[in-house]
Amino acid sequence: MLWKYDLRVLTYVTAIAEEGSIGAAARRLRLTQPTLSRQLRELEERLGAELFVRGKRGLTPTAAGRALVERAARVFAEADAILDDVSAVARGLSGRLTVAFAGSGINGRLGMALSRLRVELPDVDLRLVELFDDVEMSGGVLDGTFDLAVHRLPVHDTKLTAKPWVREPLALFLPAAHPLARDTAPVEVSAFADVPLLLWPRDSAPRSYDEVISLCHRAGFVPKVLQQGRTVQTILALVAAGFGATVMTSSYRTLHREGVTTRPIRGTVSMLHLVHRARDTSPLLARALAILDEVVPVPS
Repeated sequence: MLWKYDLRVLTYVTAIAEEGSIGAAARRLRLTQPTLSRQLRELEERLGAELFVRGKRGLTPTAAGRALVERAARVFAEADAILDDVSAVARGLSGRLTVAFAGSGINGRLGMALSRLRVELPDVDLRLVELFDDVEMSGGVLDGTFDLAVHRLPVHDTKLTAKPWVREPLALFLPAAHPLARDTAPVEVSAFADVPLLLWPRDSAPRSYDEVISLCHRAGFVPKVLQQGRTVQTILALVAAGFGATVMTSSYRTLHREGVTTRPIRGTVSMLHLVHRARDTSPLLARALAILDEVVPVPS
């Protein structure tokens, strides 16, 4: 059947139809006339149909010939599209990119970076997944659920590459009426030793929870965790209501929660990382990482 032939046989039929003669088509195709005649004859025998009739102006396609030429044009267009699509994927201009991120990222430079990805890679299927747990994000990269994760506390694993990306301090979010809220200058960790802290449950974000607890322990006190919330909005609402304070990255200040005052915590540094599989050779991932590096240069 026809599909056992390669595209050349469709090229032959199209050239004969366009040139109106086997001789002219053979010259265009750089074939000998007997070779092209044989190819046409074998195709007609397989199809059981005559494709051309000889008239005053040379060879004219029959109804079957016209149908084949018209369909061939669509096949050629689709073949070109296939090559274009494959080339785009090979150059990292097409395909699917799944990015997991934490709120601390999207409230900072990540939002700008994702906007640039969308503009510069319009043919990419960009899928975004918001998560709160650093362990879950790193695990998703390892098992292939995500191509890239942007978060602060990646799991240490030789199969992962965690590239430092954006640096920012941690901050203390206080009720606006609290005495410590009278100033917006950086605050020492020890200054909020007596302030009840509102944190997320450890089972939902163990690495982030432990980070805050360790910060307090290094300052010489055991924090009093008074309330817990499972979302940033809930925690900030409790802060605004006067239940206590919370420690988060300073980028959450962009939420501008009414009734909440923010003070950077002196001596703290939080780093967002670009996390991907160490041996991932995807051209799309490489291009995306290059764009992200242009938005925020990697710290030295």
